[in-house]
Amino acid sequence: MGISHIHDVLIIGSGAAGLSLALRLPENLKIAVLSKTTLSESNTYYAQGGISAVLDKKDSVESHIADTLGAGAGLCDEEVVRMVVEHGPDNIKWLMSQGMEFTKRKKKKNKYHLTREGGHSHRRVIHAADATGQVMQATLEDHIREMPNIDVFENRNAIDLITGHKLGFKDNRCLGAYVFNRDTDHVDTFRSRCVVLATGGASKVYLYTSNPDIATGDGIAMGWRAGCRVANMEFIQFHPTCLYHPHAKSFLITEALRGEGGKLLLPDGTRFMDKFDERAELAPRDIVARAIDHEMKRLGTDCLFLDISHKPAEFIQERFPMISARCLDFGIDITKEPIPIVPAAHYTCGGIMTDANARTDIPCLYAIGEIAYTGLHGANRMASNSLLECLVFGETASEDIVESLKSISTPPELPLWDESRVTDSDEDVVVSHNWDELRRLMWDYVGIVRSNKRLERARRRVNMLRQEIKEYYSSFKVHNDQLELRNLVDVANLIIRSAMRRRESRGLHYNIDHPELDDQGQRSPTIMIPDNYSPK
Repeated sequence: MGISHIHDVLIIGSGAAGLSLALRLPENLKIAVLSKTTLSESNTYYAQGGISAVLDKKDSVESHIADTLGAGAGLCDEEVVRMVVEHGPDNIKWLMSQGMEFTKRKKKKNKYHLTREGGHSHRRVIHAADATGQVMQATLEDHIREMPNIDVFENRNAIDLITGHKLGFKDNRCLGAYVFNRDTDHVDTFRSRCVVLATGGASKVYLYTSNPDIATGDGIAMGWRAGCRVANMEFIQFHPTCLYHPHAKSFLITEALRGEGGKLLLPDGTRFMDKFDERAELAPRDIVARAIDHEMKRLGTDCLFLDISHKPAEFIQERFPMISARCLDFGIDITKEPIPIVPAAHYTCGGIMTDANARTDIPCLYAIGEIAYTGLHGANRMASNSLLECLVFGETASEDIVESLKSISTPPELPLWDESRVTDSDEDVVVSHNWDELRRLMWDYVGIVRSNKRLERARRRVNMLRQEIKEYYSSFKVHNDQLELRNLVDVANLIIRSAMRRRESRGLHYNIDHPELDDQGQRSPTIMIPDNYSPK
């Protein structure tokens, strides 16, 4: 039998967005933070590069805005971009006030080292060596565990949101969530005055990804099923450079390595990026990933190479200690030889639609971080704007939640999860086979380069999978793999349908049947409206 919990604020997700929000809320609120595994396991933990913000006198807010708009290929919301960029420096200061330490310049210890990444016209990425995410996650986690008003629930996988309409109420506010307890194998009920989705992206829908296993689109799928609009799901960012090695699962090679002079090479040692963009290795990620994909297909090779060995060994080891050590584990000395690399699914630029305060279409439901479509990224996210987005919307959401809770009452008692009409599964192989088929078809048909025929094939196959998975979910007791597969197939459906609607090539979406921009008809987000959508 599951347990019932009650809080003022329920935060589903434990990365930079969720934890920074929890810490910004006042201590008189009772807060629950849910983590699918351990509190430290999040997409944030694996972020290497850093956080973009205007911190140098030679840089400017207008330059950061212009770079972001350029990378977004005409689909960014300029007002949102300005808000996020203007809030950048203060959020870096807030992190420092929490005790986060950033890398300082070697010759000027009192100044922070700023690096440059693709799409940026200035050095504006502040970092903690090449492990910014690890340091940030650890800093926030230390504070979270010290807070008496914050309850941490690890090994919890949220199943679905509980809304007023689901219970037959006229008011459709979000009342809580049903959550699978992976330790007890039972479903608990979390009742809360407001709920925040901060579960990250959905890159595990692809066969090859830089993301950890938890990135299964849970929050996007839950929000969609509850009645939230979803936008721009066709824009999936493929990171150009992940380590290519049979035993190197999901290991990213940060864009900062190219920012510090790393060169992309063909197998014969020839550079090629200048043929695709005048910015060469520092072009935005969509351009670099497509260029690598093109050259790999043209040459029929399994990987290309990224070389920084022309830099002094001391500099490489000091600036990229984690990458150097990890590559050495696989027999690759990056101070002497190039790194074999391939592109991999990395970031979900679309998601649940929110306003500038992170409010969704459903009252008392917020979404922050990679799960959300805020208008910041447009058709392509510029490097290191993601952690900045987490912090800024964690700040704006916290302010709105505090104000909103003044007039929000405690939800009524909620019905417990009913397991009386289902049985234990005796066909778990179905889940593993469907999981593999889904991720392979998304990689083959809805990857870096798409076509009308590929998308139509993907749509037909995903529709069949959705029906199989729905029947399985309805018949058997829930378990983690089944829940993740259910969410992934919903997200895959949204990606495919969005990609089919965008009949042009823009940013991260490239369709060989529609290779040109359509500035007249498509300068707007692709908005998917669920059947149960109910305008406020």
